[in-house]
Amino acid sequence: MNQPAVKNSILLIEDEEHIRSFMATTLKNQGYKITTASDGQEGMHLAASLCPDVILLDLGLPDMEGMDVIKELRQWTAIPIIVISARSNEHEKARALDCGADDYITKPFGTVELLARIRTSLRHSSQMQDLSSIHQKPYQYKDLTVNFEDHVITLAGKIIHLTQIEYKLLTLLAKNSGKVLTYTFIMEKIWGPYTDNNNQILRVNMANIRRKIEKNPAAPEYIFTEIGIGYRMAEGD
Repeated sequence: MNQPAVKNSILLIEDEEHIRSFMATTLKNQGYKITTASDGQEGMHLAASLCPDVILLDLGLPDMEGMDVIKELRQWTAIPIIVISARSNEHEKARALDCGADDYITKPFGTVELLARIRTSLRHSSQMQDLSSIHQKPYQYKDLTVNFEDHVITLAGKIIHLTQIEYKLLTLLAKNSGKVLTYTFIMEKIWGPYTDNNNQILRVNMANIRRKIEKNPAAPEYIFTEIGIGYRMAEGD
């Protein structure tokens, strides 16, 4: 049994409103979940908080150079970045790719080309994730099973539906079961350095996960809180 498909999420960082609106509408019509930002700082904050599957980035932003956005993102994430820019010379393309971009599309471009580039980036990203989890046996403890290769979580044989952030949190804990993961470690792994300093967003997501997998969230069987330190998942069988 396979988990129902989750919409791939795309973050579009583009300052020109008409282009941003057109691209967002086009991608939504193709079934993607779209979030937009009009400048670099907003874009980096959204990238950290949402962890999208792909980032589409214009280089000519009002508040900072697009190349710097790429460099900042590459300090903490491998999310595919597709540059979309009016700068067509080879030197600019090479700079963007050297900074860490995965692909480069020159404006103006066709919708067919854009969609093909996105599909390619998603496919490459998926292949890299599969390689990283190869031979990773499923996490199993009591009634809970986390199948890393199939991206399926079951409780007593029933599929548990999680958001993308909840899934990333649960698999991070499951892959490190038995170990205490500090709040800071989890925040940096999931949201990167641009999230707020407090742990409220983490607590909210952990509470949501517990409601979905624990019989009694107040007396957990699977995920334990180490007061003032972080979280620990019961060691799998």
